[in-house]
Amino acid sequence: MAIATIPALYRSTVGKKAIMAVSGGLMFLFIIGHMIGNLKIFFGQEEFNAYAAWLRTIGSPALHHEWFLWIQRAGLLLIVVLHFGSAAELTVRAKKARPVKYQHRQPVKGSYAARTMRWGGVIILLFIVWHILDLTVGTVNPGYVHGDPYRNVVADFQPDRWYITLFYAAAVIALGFHLRHGLVSAVQSLGRKNPKHEKPLNLTATAFAVLITIGFLAVPFSVTVGLID
Repeated sequence: MAIATIPALYRSTVGKKAIMAVSGGLMFLFIIGHMIGNLKIFFGQEEFNAYAAWLRTIGSPALHHEWFLWIQRAGLLLIVVLHFGSAAELTVRAKKARPVKYQHRQPVKGSYAARTMRWGGVIILLFIVWHILDLTVGTVNPGYVHGDPYRNVVADFQPDRWYITLFYAAAVIALGFHLRHGLVSAVQSLGRKNPKHEKPLNLTATAFAVLITIGFLAVPFSVTVGLID
């Protein structure tokens, strides 16, 4: 009986929101780990490259070289598909539920992050594609050197490539807004909504979003102004 209800739960609005909450939480954990790894660049080229090399050997000897990274990438791809796929389905359902627009619609109260959640998601998706081509594959990075991630990051955010830094900053800021609203929504979707906890939850979510935004922006701006070379 319980097994039979799983597909129905997946197709339900509650199920979609739960999928978004759980997948968003997993992506949040990855983002924290990725940010911490990025910040190791401040310890110098040798340590940063050693960290990048270590990522390729996780699970050895049980896993072959880079297998962990590919398993991680496949898992992240699945999570992203579930997260944004559920978001798209919920958006379509919301529009179908009200096919005729209000003639005189009152302004909707809510945060900037909530009102721009969908566009923020699109920006983040585009950035992910660019980021892979830029620092993973290297096809759009003119100074890309295989096996030297430190040099690749430095080459990417040079002053004459200010537009790359600007695009990176815009994407990270969008990520910050997305995370802030997503953390609040995830907690509420998982049944923890409580008016008494609303203010502390908003403050905590904002603090995490600001911390992550600053953490990710520290690297490109430090390269651009010459603190990392």
